[in-house]
Amino acid sequence: MPSPWGWFAVTACGAQRNNFEEPVALQEMDTSNGVLLPFYDPDSSIVYLCGKGDSSIRYFEITDEPPFVHYLNTFSSKEPQRGMGFMPKRGLDVSKCEIARFYKLHERKCEPIIMTVPRKSDLFQDDLYPDTPGPEPALEADEWLAGQDAEPVLISLRDGYVPPKHRELRVTKRNILDARPPSGPRRSQSASDAPLSQHTLETLLEEIKALRERVQAQEQRITALENMLCELVDGTD
Repeated sequence: MPSPWGWFAVTACGAQRNNFEEPVALQEMDTSNGVLLPFYDPDSSIVYLCGKGDSSIRYFEITDEPPFVHYLNTFSSKEPQRGMGFMPKRGLDVSKCEIARFYKLHERKCEPIIMTVPRKSDLFQDDLYPDTPGPEPALEADEWLAGQDAEPVLISLRDGYVPPKHRELRVTKRNILDARPPSGPRRSQSASDAPLSQHTLETLLEEIKALRERVQAQEQRITALENMLCELVDGTD
C-alpha cells in the first residue's frame, strides 16, 4: 500500500465536484514514509506539500481542467523539518510580493521560509492578492452547529500595503532670522535668576572648605595605608 507521503491525491476540484470518494487526480511523489503536511492557498490555487522528516516543499497548481494538478517547483534545504506552519494571507508582506510564508520547525529553532513572485513594479499587485478571508468569523459556533452555512468574510490586502520609501535628496537653507530671539514682552526675573545673598554665599564657602578638609584627610589616610602595605610587602620578602 502506498505511503502517505508517497502519493498525493486530489479528491475534488472546483465548485461543481462534490465527490470525495474517488480522486480526480493521483500524483506519485516518492517512496518516503513520512506524514504528509498539505497547505492549500485558495487565492492562488496552489497546494504546498511538506513531508515530516523531509527537507523539501513541493508545490502544485490546481485547476478545473484535466490533468487538474500541475507541478510548479520544489524548494529544497539541507535539514529535515520536524513540523511546518503556514502564515495566513493577511500576515504576508504585500510590498515584497510575498505569496507564502512557512515556519519550518527544527530541533532547536524555527526557520521562516518566504516565497515571493518577482515583479518590477512597486504598485499593489491585484492578481496576486485578491480579497482573502479575514479574522472575523462568518458564523458563530451555535449557528454552525444549528446547520447554517455562510461564505467567509473577505478583506482587501490593499490597506496593508506599504509602498517602499525612496530616498530623496533635499537641500535646505538655514535662515539666520530663525535664530533671533522671539519678539515680545520680556519675562520677569525668576527667583533662580536673582543674585545670591551674602549669607548664602558664606554658607557655600564653608561647605566647600569642609569638603576640602575631608578630601585632604582621606588622602592622608590613603597614604598611610599605602605605607603600611609597602612595609608588609617588604617584611614578607
